[in-house]
Amino acid sequence: MAARAIGRATVRAVTSKRLIPQRVPLVLTQSAVGKLKQLMENKPEMIGVKIGVKTRGCNGLSYTLDYVSEKGKFDEEVLQDGVKVYIDSKAQLTLLGTEMDFIESKLSAEFVFNNPNITGTCGCGESFSM
Repeated sequence: MAARAIGRATVRAVTSKRLIPQRVPLVLTQSAVGKLKQLMENKPEMIGVKIGVKTRGCNGLSYTLDYVSEKGKFDEEVLQDGVKVYIDSKAQLTLLGTEMDFIESKLSAEFVFNNPNITGTCGCGESFSM
């Protein structure tokens, strides 16, 4: 399976939100849907993006985003507004109740995971612990 990294992602611990049971493990904001559609236009051979989790950074875990050309056997599929996001089996429990957003400013543009399950993040927001 061919996978190519999309870019970096930031994680934010959300303390003001209660974990609300949902039918899908991940909800995309309209900003994230728009950016993913734009990215997928340039990769017609890919079927979507895949979110994984790696051990890395000062707090332990970090999300990865890659293009994918096929669904993995144990991947969870999230389809929202025509965008397909696959969640690696190792990342599924870390994403329950999470909102994926895309934020663009004068200095940066990145996907942000607003996650109510996180107990700590590093100063730069790239790694987290649960």
